[in-house]
Amino acid sequence: MSTMAFPAEISPHANLSRYLQSIRKFPVLSLEDERGLARRWRDHQDHEAGHRLVTSHLRLVAKIAMGYRGYGLPVGELIGEGNVGVVQAVKRFDPERGFRLSTYAMWWIRAAIQGYILRSWSLVKMGTTTAQKRLFFNLRRLKGEMKAIDEGDLHPEQAASIADKLCVSEVDVVDMNSRLAGPDSSLNVAMRGEGEGEWQDWLVEESDDQETTVAASQELRGRRRLLADAMEGLNERERHIFDERRLKDKPVTLEILSQQHGISRERVRQIEIQAFEKVQISVRIASGKEECIAVH
Repeated sequence: MSTMAFPAEISPHANLSRYLQSIRKFPVLSLEDERGLARRWRDHQDHEAGHRLVTSHLRLVAKIAMGYRGYGLPVGELIGEGNVGVVQAVKRFDPERGFRLSTYAMWWIRAAIQGYILRSWSLVKMGTTTAQKRLFFNLRRLKGEMKAIDEGDLHPEQAASIADKLCVSEVDVVDMNSRLAGPDSSLNVAMRGEGEGEWQDWLVEESDDQETTVAASQELRGRRRLLADAMEGLNERERHIFDERRLKDKPVTLEILSQQHGISRERVRQIEIQAFEKVQISVRIASGKEECIAVH
């Protein structure tokens, strides 16, 4: 099987229409014929048996490959990769398991085609986790169901819906949608024709240099340490309210905190302000001491 080569007249790379016509001449096998051929291949590595098993499933490969036409790759290449998958399936098929070869082979066919798309779609790695692959291959379908297949950016509610269905983050959905909407372009492409320079000539390094990065990191650590020390001067209730209202990305409402502490919303607001003022004073005092130590 490893040396099997498809005849030129049924190569999907030559003429797709002729290929689709030619594979129709291979009959669909009955259950008994399929099992007999599979046993001959498994037990004796019978080349003819393996060839008949593969060619009888070429129409299945073509059908599956047609479902991946939306990724901008030649259908002939998708079918060719799917044919590799069906060969692998035949090599590993066990007729004694009780199911048909087509049921087993479709997983190998899809895996081969999807792997080829992931390798070919982008020069930058698209991701190899199960969730990322699921997102890549289902995003177009879900956009189609939402009637948003021709839209550029997704609306927030669309991104949220897709993220929920595929168990990924909304950021991943938006990022993948952007990458699918804009295929890779070479930085060596001329900007306006010959002699006008390349896109890479106009790239500007926008990131900070190493010294700036280290300094910013040290400053951030210092601020965090000052804040942590300042919060030590708050009592338990002040610390909790200050943390929930001032340090969270989504501050907890006054109503919720009032219920948690058994006080009014106005009292929660007052405690928040008092705690903030205490922290400010503590940070200023600590910062002044550090400056004095640095000077001396």
